[in-house]
Amino acid sequence: MFKLSISAIALAIALAGCSPAPEPSSLNQPVAPASQSAAAQQNAAAEQNAVAQQSDAWWDKAIFYQIWPRSFYDTDGDGHGDFNGMTAKLPYLQELGVNALWLTPMFEAPSYHGYDFTEFYQVESDYGTMAEFEAFIQAADAKGMKVILDLVINHISSEHEWFQRSAAGEAPYKDYFIWRDDMPAAGSGWGHAWSDNDKPDAVWHWNETRQQYYYAAFGASQPDVNLRHPDVVAEMEKMAKFWLDKGVAGFRLDAVRFAMEGGPAAQADTNETIAYWQSFNQFVKSVNPEAYLVGEAWVDIPIAARYFGEGKGLDQGFDFEVGYKILGLLQQDTAGEAQFGTMQSNQQQVADATVLAENVQQRIDSEAPLSFFAPFITNHDQERVAYQLKEHDSKAKLAAVMLFSSPGTPYIYYGEEIGLTQDRSGHDVFKRAPMLWDNSKQAGFTSSDNSWVEQLALFGDGFPNWWPDFLAKQLSAEDRSVAAQQAQPDSVWQLYKFLIAQKKQRPELATAGSYQVSQLENGVLQISRELNGSKSLFVLNLTDSAQDISAINREGLTPGWAFELDGNLLAGFGLLVLQTAK
Repeated sequence: MFKLSISAIALAIALAGCSPAPEPSSLNQPVAPASQSAAAQQNAAAEQNAVAQQSDAWWDKAIFYQIWPRSFYDTDGDGHGDFNGMTAKLPYLQELGVNALWLTPMFEAPSYHGYDFTEFYQVESDYGTMAEFEAFIQAADAKGMKVILDLVINHISSEHEWFQRSAAGEAPYKDYFIWRDDMPAAGSGWGHAWSDNDKPDAVWHWNETRQQYYYAAFGASQPDVNLRHPDVVAEMEKMAKFWLDKGVAGFRLDAVRFAMEGGPAAQADTNETIAYWQSFNQFVKSVNPEAYLVGEAWVDIPIAARYFGEGKGLDQGFDFEVGYKILGLLQQDTAGEAQFGTMQSNQQQVADATVLAENVQQRIDSEAPLSFFAPFITNHDQERVAYQLKEHDSKAKLAAVMLFSSPGTPYIYYGEEIGLTQDRSGHDVFKRAPMLWDNSKQAGFTSSDNSWVEQLALFGDGFPNWWPDFLAKQLSAEDRSVAAQQAQPDSVWQLYKFLIAQKKQRPELATAGSYQVSQLENGVLQISRELNGSKSLFVLNLTDSAQDISAINREGLTPGWAFELDGNLLAGFGLLVLQTAK
């Protein structure tokens, strides 16, 4: 048996954000268990220090739920999810227990996904009216839920008025984008910043009107704005204030790494970029001191931590690595793929559960505090959890436990709580399909005969109508919908509800709680969180056969989740949650 421990002392240092990081050797080496009394005294002192330094920011206590509005719930029968649909489903979200919502883009845009805005101050007409959006925000607030919007500052649509007028050479729009006369030569270093692709035409695109090339890292239809132009900076701040004044609680910032390009060898994570987000945060906080900014920096933890900006930058950033570690433990023969990222670890096969402790240790060792990192398993750019795990619900439960036992603010992608899967790999639409609410026609998503994913013109010529067969298969299973899972006491949905409640109620599951990982020789994993005598112990069988857990010390702990336990035998891929009394 091995044991690797990250103590409350390390967490307290990380939370302080101003003390030297602990020496790696003190935390990354296997350690022998200390005497119980000495360990208890040490933890008590460290925990008091950690609690004193813990942030009171609302996002540190949030459980976020990511909604793809077009796929959540349709109330007007046009096959597209809408604002009224999200309002109608607030009681569902409240029952699940989440208290913060992230809406993927809901501004007017020509694409189905919305990451190419044409309007900064108008809502997507497919989703409803501004009045309906405002009603949704007010209804969410009444239920104690914060709402953040997906904000794309790095680029906008080539159909936006700014770009059209810039291409025409009109002042002041002429320099709102990045233009040049010639295409850089092959081998010059230009290409996608998230890969080794040395292809200048991947990021430089010809404009016939202006007779010049413009920079667009995410494709010709999404030109990068020039954030060195003071008018552009001012307009982006004006836009942020507009939506904050509507009552939104903050923003998820798309593609933060690419804000300020500095040449072929500096297309991401430049000092200018870090400084820009510090300035943007300062402005946002001047509008609302409690407004929240979380950044999508799809990159290794040490680089992602730079966006903390010594406490002046973003409030949080996503931990992209933890999801790879979690899924790697549950699918040993599959490597991950990172779109728009440059993560060095995503192709490694995960050997054992030490990777979970190492992941937390990396966060601690970074230049950001532990509370900066928001863990999640997958999002709208990644293959769904259930698809990767081949709809193995027991494995999906173990993934959920590894997420919720990890320190930080967790994010859930809609449908993960019911094991929602996808038809196939390939186009992103497969990852973003309608929610399955019940076993009626169109799974209760819409009263229309067709959902938006069957409007094939949205996806290009020759795109197949895959939805009817996929939907029929899901409905025939009879256990993939919200209604079906709510009726089962040990479903994936019930476990998510349980874990969300524990995360909100139990102090040890906050960032200040100690985090310990150990694994028995038979493959059984233990994750322990403890603070001031309150303890949660998560026992996970990472094998496909029943394993003896009699060696696990359960003194003073009672089961909170124990459906797969038979005496001292924990079923294959089974789960046991033990806790002290409150």
